[in-house]
Parts: sequence; C-alpha cells; structure tokens
Amino acid sequence: MSAAPLPSPRPAGLLELVAKPRRAGGGRGGLAPSLCCLSGGLQTELRAPTAPRGGRLTKRSPVPAAPRSRCFWPPWMATTQPRDSPDPISICSGVPRLFFGSAAAWHPLFPPPPPSEISPCSLLQFDDFSRDLCVQSLLEIMDMFCDRLSCHGKAEECIGLCRALMSALIWLLHCAAFYAEKVKEALEQAAAENQLKMCLERLEKMLGSTKNRALIHIAKLEETSSWSSVEQSLVKLGESLSSLSNSPLRSQADDCISLIKSTPTMLSVHSEQLNKTGFPTVHAVVLLEGTMNLTGETQPLVEQLMMVKRMQRIPSPLFVLEIWKACFVGLIESPEGTEELKWTAFTFLKIPQVLVKLKKYPQGDKDFTEDVNCAFEFLLKLTPLLDTADQRCNCNCMSLLLQECSKQGLLSEANMTNLIDKRMADREHAPHLKSAENANIQPNPRLILRAEPTVTNILKTMDADHSKSPEGLLGVLGHMLSGKSLDLLLAAAAATGKLKSFARKFIKLNEFTKHISGEGSKGASVRALLFDISFLMLCHVAQTYGSEVILSESSPAGEVPFFETWMLTCMPEEGKILNPDHPCFCPDSTKVESLVALLNNSSEMKLVQMKWHEACLSISAAILEILNAWENGVLTFESIQKITDNIKGKVCSMAVCAVAWLVAHVRMLGLDEREKSLQMIRQLATPLYGENTLQFYNERVVIMSSILEHMCADVLQQTATQIKFPSTGMDTIPYWNLLPPKKPIKEVLTSMFTKVLEKGWVDSRSIHIFDTLLHMGGVYWFCNNLVKELLKETRKEHTLRAVELLYAIFCLDMQQLTLTLLGHILPNLLTDSSKWHTLMDPPGKALAKLSVWCALSSYSSHNKGQASSRQKKRHREDIEDYISLFPLDDTQPSKLMRLLSSNEEDSNILSSPTNLFLLISSILGAKTAGTHTQFVQWFMEECVDCLEQGSRGSILQFMPFTMVSELVKVSTMSSPKIVLAITDLSLPLGRRVAAKAIAAL
Repeated sequence: MSAAPLPSPRPAGLLELVAKPRRAGGGRGGLAPSLCCLSGGLQTELRAPTAPRGGRLTKRSPVPAAPRSRCFWPPWMATTQPRDSPDPISICSGVPRLFFGSAAAWHPLFPPPPPSEISPCSLLQFDDFSRDLCVQSLLEIMDMFCDRLSCHGKAEECIGLCRALMSALIWLLHCAAFYAEKVKEALEQAAAENQLKMCLERLEKMLGSTKNRALIHIAKLEETSSWSSVEQSLVKLGESLSSLSNSPLRSQADDCISLIKSTPTMLSVHSEQLNKTGFPTVHAVVLLEGTMNLTGETQPLVEQLMMVKRMQRIPSPLFVLEIWKACFVGLIESPEGTEELKWTAFTFLKIPQVLVKLKKYPQGDKDFTEDVNCAFEFLLKLTPLLDTADQRCNCNCMSLLLQECSKQGLLSEANMTNLIDKRMADREHAPHLKSAENANIQPNPRLILRAEPTVTNILKTMDADHSKSPEGLLGVLGHMLSGKSLDLLLAAAAATGKLKSFARKFIKLNEFTKHISGEGSKGASVRALLFDISFLMLCHVAQTYGSEVILSESSPAGEVPFFETWMLTCMPEEGKILNPDHPCFCPDSTKVESLVALLNNSSEMKLVQMKWHEACLSISAAILEILNAWENGVLTFESIQKITDNIKGKVCSMAVCAVAWLVAHVRMLGLDEREKSLQMIRQLATPLYGENTLQFYNERVVIMSSILEHMCADVLQQTATQIKFPSTGMDTIPYWNLLPPKKPIKEVLTSMFTKVLEKGWVDSRSIHIFDTLLHMGGVYWFCNNLVKELLKETRKEHTLRAVELLYAIFCLDMQQLTLTLLGHILPNLLTDSSKWHTLMDPPGKALAKLSVWCALSSYSSHNKGQASSRQKKRHREDIEDYISLFPLDDTQPSKLMRLLSSNEEDSNILSSPTNLFLLISSILGAKTAGTHTQFVQWFMEECVDCLEQGSRGSILQFMPFTMVSELVKVSTMSSPKIVLAITDLSLPLGRRVAAKAIAAL
C-alpha cells in the first residue's frame, strides 16, 4: 500500500499512537501498528490490516464506524517518513509511524477519519514520563502538526481543535515540570536536561505561532477550568525551575512561561511611540478645553485624553509633559483680563484634578507619580517657555504648580523640593525675571489659589436665611464686586466645578427680592441692591461662561425663576436673534403705563414696594412707548435724558433690560431709522455720576458696561456705529470679530488649516476661528472641506500630522462632525468610483485613521451620556435618511434594506457606524476591488490597533458576524489577531466564528 500524501491536513485532536504485540497466528513481524483515540471515555481501536501471503487484505477485527467529517487527517497521520522512503518504518520505542494511502484510496474496511473534537486529548492519558523514548516519539509527532494545523469543518470541530491545543499545552507543561524536577537528580541530570530541552523547544514552537496562541485564547474563554490547570502547571514549573543551574535552559523556560502568561492579553499589547516628542492632539485638546470649556466636568476631559493616549500610544511621561506644555502656552497667549484669569484657574486648579483622576487609571507596573516627576524634569529643560510664563504671571509659576501637585498627592515631598530647587537655580541665570517682578502687584496664580477656598465660604454664606441679615449679605456681595474679585471667584468656581452651584445661589437670592413685607426706605434700598447685584452677576456669568451654567436641571411646573425666563427670551447672545415683537416684550399694559409715568414724571425712581422683576419685564414695552413719543416729537431730547437717568440711576439691571430690547429692535430697522434707538443705547450706557446713587454704584456700573458692550457688539458692527463704553478696567471682548472682511469663508478655512499644519499645533486664536467657521458654514460644509484638505496631502508625515490636528479640531463638536463623516462623506467617497483615486495611500490611510478615532470618541461619549457644554448649546442638525447614502449590493439587497431600517435605539449616533459597517461588508463581498477596498482594510486595521485593553473595540460591536469570513479573504486581514479583535469573544457565537475563521487560515 503506497504512502500517498493527503490533499490537505486535518486538525484532529491529538492522538496517541501505541504499539501492541501481535496476537498469535497473526502472521510475521513482531509489532502491528494501531491507533487509539479516546473520545468521551470510549476507546476505539483502529488497526491497520495486514496482508497475508496471498496478497489479499483480510479484516483483523471488526471496527465500529466513526461519523464522517469534512476535516482531513493531520500530516503526521498521512506521511511521517521521508517522501522517498518506499516502505513503512517503525520506531524502536514501540510507537510506530503509520502510512496511509490517499483520501480517495481508503479501503472499505478502514473507518473514516475521526472528528476533530476529540476531547480530552489522548496525549493527556500518557503520563508515564519516565519512558524517555516514548516521550521523545510523542514530541516528534507534535513536531509534525503543531505549526500547520488547519480545519475547514464545522465551527464545533474548530472549537474542538482549540480544546485539543489547550490539552496539548497542559501535557507539555506537565512533561517539562517532570523533567525539571528530574534534573535535580545527579545521576539523571544530563538525560533530564536533554528531555527538558526537547519539551521547551516544542512549547516554543507551539506558542511561536500566533494562530496557535489565538486558538488557545479561544479555548481559555470556552473552558476557564482548563486555563486554571495551565496556571497551576505554570506555578509548578516555576517552582521546579528555581534550582535549575543551566542558564540557557532557564532563559528558554522563562520565555515560554512569559508567552503563555501573555496569551490572555495578546490583543492589548501595543508598543509606545518612543521616537516622537510632540503630540499636537493632546496639546490642542487641552487648549480647546481651557479656552472654551472651563466649566466642563473633569471626567469627560480625562476620558478624552486617555483615549488620545491609547490611540496614539503615547508614553505617560511625554503625555503629562504635553498637558503642561499646552497649559503654559495657553497661559502665555491668553488676552489680559478675564481670559487670563480663566487660563490661570484652568492650569493651577483644574489640571491637577485631571491628573488625580488620570492616576486612578491602571498604569501596569508603572508608578504614575514617577511619570509626573519625569514630566516635570522634562519641563524644566524648556527654560524659554517657563521664563516667558513667569514674566507674564509675575511669579515663579513652576514652584506654585509643584506645590499644588504635591498637595494632590501627585508628587512626593522629596521630588517636589528637588524640582523647586532646580527651577530656582535656573532663575538665578535670568536676573531680568526678578527685576521685572512688581512686588506691588499680586500675581494671578496666587490670587486664584486663594480664591478657591473663598468660593466655598461664600457658598456657605449664601445658604443662610437671607431675611435674617440682608445687610451682612450685601456687605459680602459688595466685597465681591471690588476690583477683579468677581472674575477671580468665578474663574476659581468654574475650574473646580462649583460655578453652577454658585449661579443657583444667586438665582435663589434674586427670587428672594420678590418678597415684600412692610419694608422701610433702608430695607427697600437693601432689597433693590440685592436684586441688582444678583441680576448683574448672573448676566456676567452667562456672557462669560455660557447660559447653560445658569439653567436649572428641572424646575417644578410653573415655577421657572425670573432670571431664567428673562435670559432665555430677552437676553441677546451670540448667534441668537430676538424678535422685538415677541410676547415676552409685551407685558400687562397697565403696568407699562404706570412705569412710563413713573419714569417721565418722577425726579428719581422710587424704591419702597417696588417690584423689580416686573419693572424689568415691563421696561421693553415702556421704552417702545418712549421711543415712539420721541420720534413723533412728543418728547424732547432733554426728556429722554431724564428718563434714561431714572432708568440707570438706582439699579443698573433696568438699563440692561432696556438695551437688550433696543438691540433686538435696531436689527429690524432700516439704515435711516436707527439713529434715535442708537442714541438711546448710548444714553443708557453712559453712567450717572451723582450724589443720590445707591451703594456700590461705581462697582455695579463696571459690570453693567461690560454686559452692554457684549450685548451691542454684533449690532454696532452691522450698523457701523461706535459707542464709547466707559473704561471698565477689563479687556475688550476677546476672540471677537476674528474673520477677515470680504474674504470667502472657504478661503479662510483652507488658509487657516494650512497655517496650522505648517506650524504643527493649534493655538487659541485658530481654535476660535475654526469654531466661528463651524457656526457659519454648518457641520457638513466644515467637515467636507477639511476632509478635502486632508486628501490633498501626499506626504506621509504631513497626513499623520493633519489627522492629529483634525481630530483635535473636530472636538469642537465631535458627535455631529462624526455623524457627518461616517454617514455622509465616507459613503460618498466609497460608492463613487470617480473619487476612489483620492483614497490612495497616504491620504486614504490617514482618513481611515481619522474616521476610527472620531467614531471611537463619539461612541464612547454617547455611551456614557457625556457631551461638553460647548457641544450641547450648538443646534443639532437633522441627519437625513441613511438608506439613500448606501447603494445596495446586488448580492444581498433585502438583507441590507432590512438592516438599514432596523436602527431604533438612536437614529443618529448608533445607526451611523452600523450603516457604515453594512457598506463595508457589501464592498468586501463585491466582485470588484480597488482603492476603496484598500480603505476598508486600513479602517479595520485601525479599529484593531485602537482596541481597548481586554475588550472588543467599542465600534466593532456594530460589525455583523458575517463580515468576518469576508475579511479573512483579504490577504492583509487574514491574521489571527485581527480575527480575535473583530469578533465578540464574550459570546459563544463569537468564539465559534473566530475559531472557524482562524482554523481555516
């Protein structure tokens, strides 16, 4: 019977070959080869028939038929001798080598091959390791199959193959442990070392195959008890190796143990980028947060930074260093005034809290405090940056920052002292720093650090009963208004997450002033001042930090506070157009008439029994009456001056409400109709300096002027009017009117992106320009044009830098921009053959990377219900039906239609990746290939690269299981690691799909 090779190997369970004596009368020869396999405890003996002298085959013993299988015999069953050897040979150990004919030449008396799911593996049944030759033969048998296993059968058979490999691993570990113990015996040392070396070589060979490790990983998840046996065997082997003197063997064994232990984490092992020192994405994310989202919670920022760190594989020390670099750059380039205070609070109060939360994330065997210390050591080398920051802040910034980090447990006392000393030594070489410091000016960092505990004390004071000591409360508020105290306190509250609570306290105080009960003139003055100061503070907070900070989460029906109502309906904001004829501007006519009479006839506003919230709601209609009377000649300019003096003379809040309506009114007038309205705005904005004003008038006027300047900025620009607001001591409106006039916004966008790409990082000014362009052009226009800019790049280093910067720019509104990218722009590029050339490497690969990064970030924040305040306030665009965006493949139209219409949970965030994966699946199954197919490959590879440790990538759960078999047909995607990554191994179905795909590789 000739030994013809089988067409393809069969990954059966590991089978034990044994030799038994030939029964009497059975012909010549001492041994007859037999094959024993154990399946579920039932032993089936398969004997090779012997040929008698007549040449005819006779049945030696009845053999029960085994179920047929689509798997083939493993190569060691088909041919285990040199191909040019014509006759079977046997081994002296008694374990024969068998030769069978081709698959087509099976004799009817032979049973068909047994199935691959033979468990437990028969090798485990052989535990007499003292029989060295038998062990050697079994190890040689393993040589023949362990690096070329494959199975094209059912999923159950492939799972059986996984279990068999696990059993073989356990057997090898038992064998290695036995010989490691035997090495200790002096007489057997040389032979035992030789046997141990053979065992370790087989272990290395088995574990050196990623495919085998992947199958073992599936077996571990399928049967946790078997993995427990592996762990116990590793412990036993480690103990046995402790006294091993042979260092090469010891090193070889340690390598094997490390390989086995790393199998459960084989998907999460990523090498860090050690060849880069700058990470513009981290820099831009921190700048964006400090510039536009100081009030945001720290946890979303922490998770976003961690995602960037993982996606870009940034080493921890360089990651922390980049955060500090961004803070110092933001501090240096921030405009003077409020913005500078906000950046100071962000750097010295918020970022240490962010690092405290980053410290809680698993760091492996690294100490995060050492990483922080290392980052500061690197930062000390950036002397020009630190010197510029010290000069700007009028103090030793590094020293204050180190002390704050030490308080938060981010640095040890010894490290802090060492770093402070080094910085002091550096400053000695820069005498201009000390000479430039002004001892009379308190540095902002010190003031901010002092303001933080003051905020807590003020919140406690505001909790007290206002009716018991309103004068004492007024004294506290008056102190807050002096100098830049208010902005310091607000910045400290914003950076520590207390601003919303701060605002709620002032809304409560504003509501308290509604209640009037037998007050005298002094009580009326105090009540008027409490209303006015709380109103002005709330306006200032809304303009500086956004109206979201003011709004309550939920209010009882019919009990919306006055200020919230006025702010939502009457207060001008950027991008908010008010209707001057809105019902909110038309209150009760009798109240309006009485207010007009009071303003026109009285020499000054009365205070006793005055309902200030009603006066503020009625002032808009009263101003309309007064304006009409002036335009019709009923009132003179002197009368108007008297009325405006009455409005602003006692409380500034009425002037604010009047100007809010006038701003909305002027927008609706023609060029020749605006003069009187603008004159009235000018009159209301001019302070009244007289003796008969209420307490803290000058301080209140400063805040009022700032509020009015913000309100009027847009309308004054549109009408080309100039109104000189009193010198407030504050900065003019920062980051306003940044776009160049008479230049198309598309040109502004492309030129700004080109500049940013050339510089390699985003600054605060460019962030605000991009945000303005996003508002003006819309999400689709913004995203589409930036993607076009990315696809124009042809140099690899430029495309990688562009992706890092674009991801940071997209953080302006990540979810909406991702929806547009995944739901509109990518399907457009992938389905239009005329655009496929734009997806070539490197720009196509870069776009795939950007798409995955954005999808991961959006899904992560959506899954946790997080959206930053800057994203919540932006108008959400309705995304059109996705079905029209995905052309149906002719092979499975009904399935695609069904799946595309089955997204019920969230028609936007969740359906976008689902539909994209359906499109990818149809591209993989299509008959034509091109650069769009290559793009799909890059997209999937990036999904795998960004996989979170120990789990399936978040967006990969949207991928249909049927896509796995399509993916492995792509040569570069046919790797076990990718298959493991793209299947959900927590589900039995996922494990079976993965086992079948990997076993067929």
